[in-house]
Amino acid sequence: MIITTLGIDLAKSVFQLHGVDADGAVILQKKLRRGAVLDFLSKLGPCLIGMEACATSHYWAREIAALGHDVRLIPPAYVKPYVKRQKNDAADAEAICEAVTRPNMRFVPMKTEEQQGVLVLHRSRDLLMRQRTMILNAIRAHFAEFGIIAAQGPRKVAELCMRLRDDGTLGLPEVARSALLALADQLDNLAAEVRNIEQQLMVWHRQNAASQRLETIPGVGRITATALAASVPDPVAFKSGRQFAAYLGLVPRQNSSGGKDRLGHISKMGNGYLRRLLVVGATSVTRRAPATDTQSGAWVRSLLERKPMRLVTVAIANKTARTAWALLAKGEDYKAVTAI
Repeated sequence: MIITTLGIDLAKSVFQLHGVDADGAVILQKKLRRGAVLDFLSKLGPCLIGMEACATSHYWAREIAALGHDVRLIPPAYVKPYVKRQKNDAADAEAICEAVTRPNMRFVPMKTEEQQGVLVLHRSRDLLMRQRTMILNAIRAHFAEFGIIAAQGPRKVAELCMRLRDDGTLGLPEVARSALLALADQLDNLAAEVRNIEQQLMVWHRQNAASQRLETIPGVGRITATALAASVPDPVAFKSGRQFAAYLGLVPRQNSSGGKDRLGHISKMGNGYLRRLLVVGATSVTRRAPATDTQSGAWVRSLLERKPMRLVTVAIANKTARTAWALLAKGEDYKAVTAI
């Protein structure tokens, strides 16, 4: 008997395999240590292999595909309905094996090492920015304990740190001053690291045609463009721009039944990082709308007359996501249409 479909439940050290033949009969249920997986799969004939999309799945997909197998990554939420009763590694592997054969199943495109590397830059920058915010808040709060209040904005805190370095007239105890100087130095180091990462993203952006096309969309800068280009290796995996917007959680959540459509707040499902970048960019578009003489600007102004600003911002982010999908799928640049 020959294995035609194999489900692999990935883990840190021990992987669970579940294999079936062409008739669906179970012929393999096996646990393997991490180091033995590729050696075992190299001895199998080419077959369909399913895995849940996760942090390490793209690496394993590339390695296993190099052995001649057809590898497909499945969103974990789409595997869950196929898990029978109790959840364990064996049940998960069986569910993956079942889900990967469904004709209407949706799969996650496999990312290249380069794309994963760019996304590591984005996640690192995001982490450093959060740490920067934490230190800014800490410095502001510590100064406030001694009656020194800084105005809002990172620049005002930086100016306060410069005063702390240049003179000792702020009236702080020496022990507090030394601690705040340490935080100020850490703040400077974080700013330097963020600039270094942004420079690396700029280099990749200039070498990637898809990222450069995305930058032509209003509200999409280099950070958002590189994140979109690296996160969507195959735009054709989405049937339409609306499906891509739904993947980013920018469409209303549905609770419809009996022929009655009930739409609620946006679902906020999928890639939260891309959604946040698009919403931030859409906020900029909203603020510039009064001075924009394009059809898109006129559309934004008409929305602002009828709807709250935050709702309009999300609507623009939805439209930006659809436009980004169209540009990636068709390989075209954005063309603004002047309002009549």
